Amino acid sequence: MATPFATPRARALGFGLRTCREARNLGVRQLARIIGVHAQELSNWEYGKRIPKVEQVALLMGALVVEPEERARLLDLARTAAEPSWLEKAVPGVAARASSYAENERAASAIFDWEPAVIPGLFQTPDYIRALLSDQEQPERIERIVHARMARREVLTRHYPLDYHVLVGEGALRAEVGGVPVMAEQLRHLLRASMRRNIRLQVLPARASAQAVTHNFGVLEFDALPTIVFVELYRASAYLYDDDQVASYRAAAKNMAALAMNEHESGEFIREVIADLGEAA
Repeated sequence: MATPFATPRARALGFGLRTCREARNLGVRQLARIIGVHAQELSNWEYGKRIPKVEQVALLMGALVVEPEERARLLDLARTAAEPSWLEKAVPGVAARASSYAENERAASAIFDWEPAVIPGLFQTPDYIRALLSDQEQPERIERIVHARMARREVLTRHYPLDYHVLVGEGALRAEVGGVPVMAEQLRHLLRASMRRNIRLQVLPARASAQAVTHNFGVLEFDALPTIVFVELYRASAYLYDDDQVASYRAAAKNMAALAMNEHESGEFIREVIADLGEAA
């Protein structure tokens, strides 16, 4: 059997190793010398291109003086890094898990994103986020989430911006999250964002919802790594890596995009929804 290449767990392990190294202000070459490996080998671990042995991860953890909880998490990832798919359970208060998707998003060159019920995270305004989470999270945690989502927007405006194809369900546009003023500003922001050349925004009308995948998902493409599919679940996230699973979600994305309004129609529809709220676009 071929050695697994850049599985979701291997990438999460790599992200974690890099974060621990950077927290100690060490370069790749410096750390590689300390633990006795080639710098390229360490770099491959951090990008998920190679999977280090558990003993090597333990050596890294010792050299970087990593906290026990994060050490245990990364060692567990090292033991299971060769598995093709990953169900990542959310644990309240553990920031490392929450960053896994953001790290993959930052590394991706293109993403197809389907959101049937809410505005996609990269487009959410602070007030929309606060209203969306007001019954689920403590105020201080909500503000951390707001800050993190605002920081994630950088992928849309960086020098080589993310190629972002978004499909939004009509229900997400008509849900008055936070009341009329909050929702109207959210929709206006969505319109402004859709003007960027690297963003393709389509609306899937309610009449086509029976032919759509019922849950949200993202297909993340990378320049030099295999594609992965992200599915957000209740208190968990699934990262799918198997070729057949990826192909199925790619086919679903193509079919749903064909059923959706085109970009111009979508923009006009969003303006109509804003008008229905009694607001100006």
